[in-house]
Amino acid sequence: MINIGIVGYGNMGRGTKKAVEKNKDMKLLAIFTRRPEQVKAQVSDVPVFHNDKAFLLPLRNQINVMILCGGSKKDVPIQGPEFAEYFSTVDGFDTHADIPAYFQKMNAIAKKEGNVCIISTGWDPGIFSMERILGDAFLPGNKSYTFWGKGVSQGHSDAVRKVEGVLDARQYTIPVEEMIQRVRAGETPDFSKREMHKRLVYVVAEEEADEEKIKREIIEMPKYFDEYDTEVVFINKKEMEKNHSAYPHGGFVMTSGMTGDNNKQILEYQCQLESNPEFTASVLVACARAAFRMKEKGHNGAFTLLDIPLGLLSPHSNEVLRSKFM
Repeated sequence: MINIGIVGYGNMGRGTKKAVEKNKDMKLLAIFTRRPEQVKAQVSDVPVFHNDKAFLLPLRNQINVMILCGGSKKDVPIQGPEFAEYFSTVDGFDTHADIPAYFQKMNAIAKKEGNVCIISTGWDPGIFSMERILGDAFLPGNKSYTFWGKGVSQGHSDAVRKVEGVLDARQYTIPVEEMIQRVRAGETPDFSKREMHKRLVYVVAEEEADEEKIKREIIEMPKYFDEYDTEVVFINKKEMEKNHSAYPHGGFVMTSGMTGDNNKQILEYQCQLESNPEFTASVLVACARAAFRMKEKGHNGAFTLLDIPLGLLSPHSNEVLRSKFM
């Protein structure tokens, strides 16, 4: 039995709890949060503690893997290194440009402490990263394209919620359909980020907030919105609850290339998600299994999904995988 701890109990944390409960080889020992009293009112079947309690005995020795469910902008960059000193961890850090630096920091700590930390898991980065690697390996000289949406980006929504004066936010990533069809038709153009996607942000602002200032800060936010055409729409709390309570998402990884006698080959991987946080959480939980198994085998350091044999993610034995999944 793999003993799991969860850090953070927002949408991702709630999805992770549900995912752990679906895996018979796992047990959720505790939830850690900055707001324990509020979470205790929601959860009655699992102990809830303040984040600081995670580092105290005996809990520290009982938890095999800690799953970090905070946001990539301000939570995981701080919590990742903190928890890596004491636990094997899994996180969904998804700021693509910052992954190499974050990996180096986590790798140094995890190696020093003998832990296994699997970073940047989920579907992108994560599963889509794997698909991009496969397309590049199978079709040398290819052109690869990743289209996201239409759907709610958790990381971008979280980044907007960190803007001063914002009470709640949902960010929809919208692919430009014309560009998808051009790739499917066999074209291999060089698209800019702005040509491939649009961003639509719904914001519930504080009553006296400066909406123009909020809008400007969102549109100009580096690494999130500054390279895209972004529309910001202000709505009230009731509209948000009525029209944007679900978190759908999805996307495509498309690789186009030539083989042999100049035969055009196009690979396409698609996912359609009714709940982005629940699916992402399910990937994190599978990675927690891999982290546990890797530490049992004597591994340590930071890893991504690109470094992990697929069999380590599965609850099935290698014999079952060979007989039923090959």
